[in-house]
Amino acid sequence: MQRASSASVTVDGEIVGRLAEPGLVVLVGVTGDDTAETASWLARKVWELRILDGGRSASDVRAPLLVISQFTLYADTSKGRRPSWNAAAPSAVAEPLVAAVVDALRLAGAHVETGVFGAHMDVALVNDGPVTLVLDSAR
Repeated sequence: MQRASSASVTVDGEIVGRLAEPGLVVLVGVTGDDTAETASWLARKVWELRILDGGRSASDVRAPLLVISQFTLYADTSKGRRPSWNAAAPSAVAEPLVAAVVDALRLAGAHVETGVFGAHMDVALVNDGPVTLVLDSAR
């Protein structure tokens, strides 16, 4: 999760999601152990975490969110020179859970833009601070 002054996601030359004002970019990786409860936990944490100016949360100031699926967060680089993504959930598992995060955020009142699951995306952002946090439900 990154606090951003601005951000956008482009697929095939077309902007498919953007932050129209400062907000949060949320890169969501899904592993085989994740569940619908994990998705709900993540959405609640993202929406309520007090990392914006003045110790406020996105929910406090209605900051927009740009949610992007990112299986590469589960890269294992411990052996050799080629990463392994065995810990990343397969698309059939991951896509509905990323959608569940987005749905839960919208249900909480968030304005959410997204990338395109499984697409090659060009992500542009200006990290504000910089502030970048890793939220891991296993911790």
